[in-house]
Amino acid sequence: MSTDKQIEHEIQAKGLTAPRVTPDDIEAEIDSEYYFTAAQGAFQELSTCGDSSAELAVPKALHLLTFCVLVLRNGFTVTGESACASPENFDAEIGRKIARQNAVAKVWPLLGFRLRDALARGLATGA
Repeated sequence: MSTDKQIEHEIQAKGLTAPRVTPDDIEAEIDSEYYFTAAQGAFQELSTCGDSSAELAVPKALHLLTFCVLVLRNGFTVTGESACASPENFDAEIGRKIARQNAVAKVWPLLGFRLRDALARGLATGA
């Protein structure tokens, strides 16, 4: 169970029922997600510029940096990243998971602000 899910379980077990942002709220807000490495982005940029040796020009270190872009329902985007220090440890799936986790962490304060704003205006009564 992820830490967010563990905390949510604890909140529910304690009967804390005031309006709040939940992990399910975060997931419901995500419309789509995209993943790529910095190497893929650099290769695309170099290729667009007509560099026929683009793949050779991309530093190996860029293959170790993974990005996640989350597109939210309202069209706003947030990004997360994951950098691997040792090339021998690079795992694309793990890199994507960490990058997504880091992007999701940026959504929490956005939805928290939205909820607090609604509470301040007296518009929110339940989660």
